[in-house]
Amino acid sequence: RQDAGLPTAVDRHRFGSGLYENMLSEPIRQLALREAITIPAELSVRDAVQGMREKKLGCVIVVDEDNKPLGMFTEAMLRRLLIDNRTALDDSVQNHMARQFPCAAIAEPVVTILEAMQAENHRFVCVVDEKGQVAGLTGQKGLMEYVADHFPQIVLTQRAGVEPPRGQREGA
Repeated sequence: RQDAGLPTAVDRHRFGSGLYENMLSEPIRQLALREAITIPAELSVRDAVQGMREKKLGCVIVVDEDNKPLGMFTEAMLRRLLIDNRTALDDSVQNHMARQFPCAAIAEPVVTILEAMQAENHRFVCVVDEKGQVAGLTGQKGLMEYVADHFPQIVLTQRAGVEPPRGQREGA
């Protein structure tokens, strides 16, 4: 796994050997998956973007009639699309989605998410259940929460949308 950019034996001291071992053994279902926005391939780019805005999520998963993933459309793709062709908002999202995108089975080890993200520098990974249907979404945020859960005495976290306790400094 060293070729995937994962920690070497020397680096595990910094990374935390317990965390690394857990990433190798714990299944993805241990992560707090986010609800994926799933859309049919025929939907327009405009409608896909509207769904992302409503759910405050940076991607949608394009699915077939059995809820199996066909592709992914992200904010980064939208930016490139708008630079190249502003009229493409009314095109079908299937004309602009990524057909090669990171996907992992819910029973695979957590380290699979890290490997999938590193392989192509993706922020999101589609998670599928035993039937190959979309089960959820994870990625950078899911991995950071996983790491924070393993080091609660070191990592001070605050969930989004929650007010910080009074009397504590915020920021630097």
